[in-house]
Amino acid sequence: MKLSVGIVGLPNVGKSTLFNALMKKQVANVANYPFCTIEPNIGVIEVPDKRLPVLAKVVNTQKIIPAAIEFYDIAGLVKGASKGEGLGNKFLSHIREVSVIVHVVRLFEDGDVIHVANKVDPKDDMETIENELLIADLETLNKQIEPKGNVSREETETFKIIKFIRERMNQGIPARNISLAHLDIHAPKHERTEMINHLNLLTLKPVIYVFNVSEKQLENPDETLKSIKNSLNQLKSAKTDSNYLYLNAKLETEVLTFSEEEQKEYLKQFNLEETGLNRLIKKAYETLGLISFLTAGEKEVRAWTIQKGNLAPEAAGVIHSDFEKHFIKANVIQFDDFVKYGGWHKAHELGKVQIVGKDHVMKEGEVVEFKVGV
Repeated sequence: MKLSVGIVGLPNVGKSTLFNALMKKQVANVANYPFCTIEPNIGVIEVPDKRLPVLAKVVNTQKIIPAAIEFYDIAGLVKGASKGEGLGNKFLSHIREVSVIVHVVRLFEDGDVIHVANKVDPKDDMETIENELLIADLETLNKQIEPKGNVSREETETFKIIKFIRERMNQGIPARNISLAHLDIHAPKHERTEMINHLNLLTLKPVIYVFNVSEKQLENPDETLKSIKNSLNQLKSAKTDSNYLYLNAKLETEVLTFSEEEQKEYLKQFNLEETGLNRLIKKAYETLGLISFLTAGEKEVRAWTIQKGNLAPEAAGVIHSDFEKHFIKANVIQFDDFVKYGGWHKAHELGKVQIVGKDHVMKEGEVVEFKVGV
């Protein structure tokens, strides 16, 4: 499963600094990820997973392949981007392709780093970007024509959804915050959003706000969180449970040059257990409702990305499309038990391996062997 994240933000908020820090975490051998066309503004970053080296020791392999996530540094976002200002058109085409938006917001004060509006105002900055996305989406919705003549119920109901969303978006509400549950149509509630997926609305994508803070703000988490929550509360398009985190983009780059032990010591002074980059990657995973299952053999250990709730055949299909079609069964064991019993052989002997069929719902951290009739 391809997971792509678009980093957006106004100029001089630390967007490129954050992206450059992520690039230092780039997967060394990107050839393992054939879906990725490497361009200067795209990085294939590994999803942190401490379980993989542990598994590698158990099965005695040197080859570890982590799950991967694509980060796009999306340039050209300024006021008027929806009208083509800056690199607006390029920005819009890139952001339509991503799964989740990371919105970098400047919270730090620095006289040497000029703000595009000559003042640090997180709420205004967030609104500027949100408005550009809203305007672009409204242009898309306004191009939709009401179906006439002999049309299907689905076409009629799809246009009802479009009209309803357009009305709400004209009030400044992004598509992701618009509930379709009470709309008087026959389509099941869980399918209604999918009916407009073909429009690829920008404001339907989930957003993670990343507040770029100073070192001083990092040392004062209570004040920093208060400031962040205040900014989000003022933003009418944000929800009270909005996804956010804060970090110092410049420090993130520096921390990557330290050893793992040095990183821990350094982060401890800010009461942090892990780097902001790791927290961001995990947050993107959670936001999209993704989990990892693991495979472990002498050739390699590997983490695979699937949607929460996927069944065993769907998980097998992530490894190879034929595996889903020809799925027979799977051997499944939780990571902790796999390590405890020293691998497949002993776990099988002790009856700790679960043999599951097509209706098995995959769980986070399961180590799996698929049996397929290919």
